[in-house]
Amino acid sequence: MKHVEVAIIGAGTAGLTARKEVAKHTDNYVVIDSGPLGTTCARVGCMPSKVLIQAANDYYRKNSLEEMGIHGGEKLEVKISETMQHVRKLRDRFVRAVKSPMDGWEDKLIRKHAKFIDANTLDLDGETLKADKIIIATGSRPIIPGPWHAVRSHLITTDELFEMEEIPQSLAVIGTGVIGIELGQALNRLGVETTAIGLGKSIGGITDPRIQDYIVEKFQKEMDLSIDGAESIILENNKLKIITGNKTIYVDKAVVAVGRRPNIDKLNIEALNLELDNKGIPVVDKNTFKIKGHDHLYLVGDVNGDRPILHEAADQGNIAGYNAVHGETCFKRRTPLAITFSDPNIATVGKRFQELKDEDVNFVSGEVSFEGQGRSIVKLKEQGLLHVYAEKATGRILGAELQAPDGEHLAHLIAWAISLKLNVEEALSLPFYHPVVEEGLRTALRDARNKLESIPRATELMRCDDTPIR
Repeated sequence: MKHVEVAIIGAGTAGLTARKEVAKHTDNYVVIDSGPLGTTCARVGCMPSKVLIQAANDYYRKNSLEEMGIHGGEKLEVKISETMQHVRKLRDRFVRAVKSPMDGWEDKLIRKHAKFIDANTLDLDGETLKADKIIIATGSRPIIPGPWHAVRSHLITTDELFEMEEIPQSLAVIGTGVIGIELGQALNRLGVETTAIGLGKSIGGITDPRIQDYIVEKFQKEMDLSIDGAESIILENNKLKIITGNKTIYVDKAVVAVGRRPNIDKLNIEALNLELDNKGIPVVDKNTFKIKGHDHLYLVGDVNGDRPILHEAADQGNIAGYNAVHGETCFKRRTPLAITFSDPNIATVGKRFQELKDEDVNFVSGEVSFEGQGRSIVKLKEQGLLHVYAEKATGRILGAELQAPDGEHLAHLIAWAISLKLNVEEALSLPFYHPVVEEGLRTALRDARNKLESIPRATELMRCDDTPIR
């Protein structure tokens, strides 16, 4: 029976980051993974989807070229098969970039399936392994609701989409979370007859009612969008018949993007008698990522269902890897940051609107519209609405929700401001160039400042001795 200090189950983003941290301290470890290597992000997630989105947005730009005096754009055509080849070409490059560093530690990689025998013992396809510490980083897989398996031949998961040589002429994209709305808009812009179907207005994770209404209105002007959910999906004359609200649509196939299921069900965790949450996931300390009741077991990345985003998975793997070899240390989590790469971008930063409401926080909301905003006019991208949330008594920036041109960059600036515990006045004392989209953020901060309990400064500039001018 082999014995190691640390066993890491899963060679995705969280597992690889954990391995890197463990390897700084000990050579007595293994990484176990029986599935395809290359991480969810590089193979089937954020990277191939962004390649598809880039191609779609570049092609869609033809619709505004004539306005700038650039003629001939209407003659442009897209060959989907070549677009998908391009997606796979770059996807494979990203995967190679993930896998190439593995050459330096391939002797530590075990290509077998792991199951728990007890809290310190794993069965690896008949081989037994003992480990002092075990980090579970097995990732997730797409969900297909049970009743829909009857039409599985006409459903496409997000893991399958990028392998397709051709895209059907008509598609439904079911789910309007981050992945669904990104893919739905991209496919529609590439000329595929696309219907996006979600349940409710929380597109891309937005919880602010005013921004929800704004985004739904804008998307419905660009593409066929239903917020009534998919009530019924059946096969009729080799087409999918989908009932959503009071509308019936017929499509060739449907992309299912209703979420991902943590890969925890094939590890035999029943043998460990763990406390589980209402989703069947072991209860985890969100600062150390130790499984409750077991100081030597860690659950990190998408498999724990907490902030299933690449940079969060990497952070969690880093924390678990460090703790596994150094003992328990509590690390401060980064400011929550989630970006949807639709056009314009959608993002949530820090505390979301609904979270502040649920916590009964007394806050103000500073608003800016990007319709009529200088740089947005120049870019022919006059669409967007940003709300910045600040504590009413102190002006401390708490969070934001937005749809905006270059919103991915605005979201980062706000996340940094929150992380540095800046208040509205301090943020406004920082430089804003002209003309840039970031000036919209300044407008929102000014709007928030005017709603605070404190008296605004006479000027946003600071005195040389840092004493505020009143």
